[in-house]
Amino acid sequence: MNISDSAVRAFRREIRAYYRKQGRSFAWRATTDPYRILVSEIMLQQTRTERVAEKYGQFLSAFPDFESLDRATLHEVLTVWQGMGYNRRALALKEIARKVVHERGGKVPRTEEELLQLPGIGRYTASAIMVFAFNKPAIFIETNIRTVFLHSFFQDRTEIHDKEIAPLVERTLDRKDPRTWYYALMDYGVMLKRSQENPGRRSRHHKKQSPFRGSNRQVRGMILKALVGHPGLPEEEVAGMVPADPDVIRENLRVLQAEGFIVKRGRVLRIAS
Repeated sequence: MNISDSAVRAFRREIRAYYRKQGRSFAWRATTDPYRILVSEIMLQQTRTERVAEKYGQFLSAFPDFESLDRATLHEVLTVWQGMGYNRRALALKEIARKVVHERGGKVPRTEEELLQLPGIGRYTASAIMVFAFNKPAIFIETNIRTVFLHSFFQDRTEIHDKEIAPLVERTLDRKDPRTWYYALMDYGVMLKRSQENPGRRSRHHKKQSPFRGSNRQVRGMILKALVGHPGLPEEEVAGMVPADPDVIRENLRVLQAEGFIVKRGRVLRIAS
């Protein structure tokens, strides 16, 4: 899709005007510290900003830098992480801290390709870190940004692929201040979702989140919560604290061991050190 220079200017004016009046305030938007930005982006993966806002300060108080996060035990990290869900992200942060401290002199990589070599960081997160930590004009799409472009440029179509949206993101990008521009886009997208039928449903990538209740993810979360609160529990006691089928519990215990969350000595389970 080709859009004129005047259309780009009008689009930017609309987004910026909204952001000046209605932009949201979050602690991670008040910093450009690469560690704090990286932590926020990992936390924001698949988690509502309101929930992250509750946990972000607590996490940084416990682990203010890569060095302190590297020194911490996994048990300490998971204790602070409780309530966030998707516990693999906590494990990824711990491993990122180890790699940054011991392999990169304590510095966050400044290129997308180097960031992609870190655990738990995909293309979107790498691009977001480039923008928000270093104000580099990377191109990325997330759900709120997608919503803005669907609303503004694809009103009469459905099943729009991100490949069609990406050139428009690049065409309209404020290359002098991409950080503020992306914050503005995200907040405008949040407004659109709240004020009308969500335009994001017209995306080919739109999907309903699978139910959490009764899922393996919920079972693994309950197992970890039990072991964080009661270190060194026999397997049968852990099973008694998790309301799920015994075969489901055993399978999820196996997965948690394989992923490096827990270790087993005889019949006793504990968070990995």
